[in-house]
Order: sequence, then structure tokens, then C-alpha cells
Amino acid sequence: MALRVMKNIALFCVDESRKLETEKLSRTLNIAYIQNASDMEKFSILLIVTKNYIGIQFNSKNAPTPVFVDFLHGKLKHRKQFGGGKNQLIGRAIGMKSKEKLSVLDLTAGLGEDAFILATLGCNVVMCEKSKIIHAVLQDGLKRALKETWFQNLSLKLIHIDSLNYLLQLDSNDYPDIIYLDPMFPNQHKTALNKKEMRIIKAIVGDDVDSEKLFNLALSKVKKRIVVKRARLAPSIGNQKPDIVFEGKSSRFDVYLKSH
Repeated sequence: MALRVMKNIALFCVDESRKLETEKLSRTLNIAYIQNASDMEKFSILLIVTKNYIGIQFNSKNAPTPVFVDFLHGKLKHRKQFGGGKNQLIGRAIGMKSKEKLSVLDLTAGLGEDAFILATLGCNVVMCEKSKIIHAVLQDGLKRALKETWFQNLSLKLIHIDSLNYLLQLDSNDYPDIIYLDPMFPNQHKTALNKKEMRIIKAIVGDDVDSEKLFNLALSKVKKRIVVKRARLAPSIGNQKPDIVFEGKSSRFDVYLKSH
């Protein structure tokens, strides 16, 4: 039986040298590949293949520029160089110690920014992403970054899988030290969800309706702690009180310690 094609998103290639690659990607993702600009109006979101990256953007008159993953330049390069190392909020939230190499399971990879930061801090990071579209964009960013030797030395692995399924099949010998969650909650406050990256992700994946179920399952599959990233004023996940809270200007990290 043929797979259902996503109707609101299409592939569009703007670089001749990558047309064959785009055709293959269309088959892999099972989404339409449009080659004429006149066909664009049928779709609300475009997955665009350019010379340098694969990105996503809204298909509207005044839409923001494409969202793509770049671990080597811009804000992530700056964050890597000047973010404060292990003393930054996310490092403190996961309980980093100077000589300890923590294993981190990121169940909501998204564009991979937090996972990348944790990997640069020395963690062994596994990212799960269930959306085939977001996975393709993140995989493209990883592929480009892996040309750099220093990036090759990071422990950063991406898996295309539903996080609930991944946890259910996780063997007790492979439980991570830390489970990291950054769920896509309904936008009840003016938060980072208003950024263009979050708007496009939300348009593709929607809200994480299983976030509480995922959190509760994660509690039984982790060695040390669960870290949940939230908007600063948002309620805690499932209204469960965290053991520790690390609060920043616009977001916070709720920490739930593993009880033994």
C-alpha cells in the first residue's frame, strides 16, 4: 500500500547540481517535488534544497528566510566559543562535573542546538527525532559539520524514531545518565516559541500531546536525572514539582532527580 503523501509541504530545489539528490529525498520523505514556481501556491511549507543547505520555510509573501541547521557558524559557533562552558545553565542543569562524561538522551531533538551544546561540553549525546522532515534538516546540518575534524570528535548521534518507542525498547544496560526534554507545548505565553525556528517546527510537528506520557516513562529509564526545558513562566510538565530549577531570562530547566 502506498504511503500517504504530506499535502501541505513540498520539496523545491534552487541548485541544478542537487536536483538528483532532491529527487531521491522526495522519494525517501514521500513528499511532492515541485520544479516550477507556479506550483508553489498549493503548499504552505517548502523544504528547500540550496547549494549550501537544506532548509524549511513558510510559503507566503513575507515569509522569513529558510530555517536550517548550521553548527559551524553564527549563533552556535558563538555559543560554543563564548557560552560559558560547563558553568552555563544547561551544564549545571544536567549536573556536569569536571571529569565526568555523562550520557545524555535528547528525546526532542528539533534542530539539535541544545544537543550540540551538550556534546561540546563533553557529553555522549543521542538525539531522537520522530518528524522525517525535521530529521532530514538536522541530518543535513550534521553531514556538513562532519567535514570539520573537531566536530568529528564530538559524540553526537541522531536517530529517526518516535521517542516513546525508543524508550520502550531501551535495554536497562543502555539507560542514559540524563534524559533531556524540550517539548513543544501550546504557546500560552510570549516565549521563545515566537522565534521563527520554533514557529516552523510547530507548524510541522504540532504540540507534543504525549509529553506527559513520555516524561513518566522516562522516569523509569534514566540513571540520574531528567531535565525539562520550559519557558520561564510556563507551568511544569504535568504540574509535577521539580527537585531543582535553573532559571534564565526567558527559559528555565526543571530538574527531576532519579529516586533510588
